[in-house]
Amino acid sequence: MSHMLATLVLSIILIGPSLAQHGHGSGSPYAGLERRAVKALSSDEIADLRAGRGMGLALAAELNGYPGPVHVLEHAGSLALSGEQRARVQALYEAMRAEAIPLGERLIGEETHLDRLFAERTVTADSLARATAGIGATQAALRQAHLKYHLATMDVLTPAQIERYGVLRGYAGEAGGHQPGGRAKH
Repeated sequence: MSHMLATLVLSIILIGPSLAQHGHGSGSPYAGLERRAVKALSSDEIADLRAGRGMGLALAAELNGYPGPVHVLEHAGSLALSGEQRARVQALYEAMRAEAIPLGERLIGEETHLDRLFAERTVTADSLARATAGIGATQAALRQAHLKYHLATMDVLTPAQIERYGVLRGYAGEAGGHQPGGRAKH
């Protein structure tokens, strides 16, 4: 029986600290986030929203063979864009930013408002519903803004350039196999 007791004591000594870390206190994954200006957004996310960056909002397009204007411009030389193509993609990029930046600012404002409702303890069921509905609508508009410019970029590039883009971005091998819209080459 003393062997069992010794094993139990040893188990408590070894496992106890590990269990304590998973409880309350310093082990919280949110520790430190309470100091954020806008609790729901990191400083990097705020910077991305203010700059009109995609933040992964267009992955449905990007990873299914619909190139994004910013990445097409980054690979303009390797894609052998003509002057006209480069100008058209640049115009798409500028239009996307002109649409996305105000939406990003609106989202920051809406998240700030929601945060303030909770911080000031003035939130109600109705104000919560209105605030989150506004945030959701802005998030949807922002995502659409990014996705539609991927779609528009398809009209500027040739099929060979689209295939090359997939290779350059690491989504397809040199021999192909990835076609716009996710269709495999036969």
